[in-house]
Amino acid sequence: MLRSLGRSQTVIHMSRKTSSHQRFCKHIPETPEDIPRLFAEAWNSKDAHALASLFAEEAEFVNVVGLWWHNRTDIERAHHYGLSTFFRDSSISARRVKVRLIGEAVCIVHTRWKLTGQIGKAGEALDDRSSIMVFVAERSPEGWIIQAAQNTDIIPGMETMAVRDGTMGAVDYRTG
Repeated sequence: MLRSLGRSQTVIHMSRKTSSHQRFCKHIPETPEDIPRLFAEAWNSKDAHALASLFAEEAEFVNVVGLWWHNRTDIERAHHYGLSTFFRDSSISARRVKVRLIGEAVCIVHTRWKLTGQIGKAGEALDDRSSIMVFVAERSPEGWIIQAAQNTDIIPGMETMAVRDGTMGAVDYRTG
């Protein structure tokens, strides 16, 4: 449980009792390295509930286009939609995982993903994608719980995004 003490201070309280998260969660990561593996297993089995169960009740999630979900229920709903429509034939695999502990109870997990099998609006197969997802997780008595996640697409050879005439596209300023 987080309790805000103003803009710059937050106190984290961890209960030793069985939490609502423990009752909700199918698989609780025992280590930070388990987070991307369990996320991919849930994604690849199209189990939005299992995927969302990795997150705290009030977790935050920002996807590759900036959609921002503010709790586990919304994270589950959004992933259920995607996994049952345009990602229904997809799979993801972690290509690289880097864990950084911040103290004993918080970690940052960077994961480079490869996504295959996304389908277009007309049902056509789309090209593979790569992204980097950042998870911020907190150790609880039950295991590691994701508090926040951000997913960013990798666009090879590009430096930034730019908007021209209302259309956003990737740009490389190093070339003419």
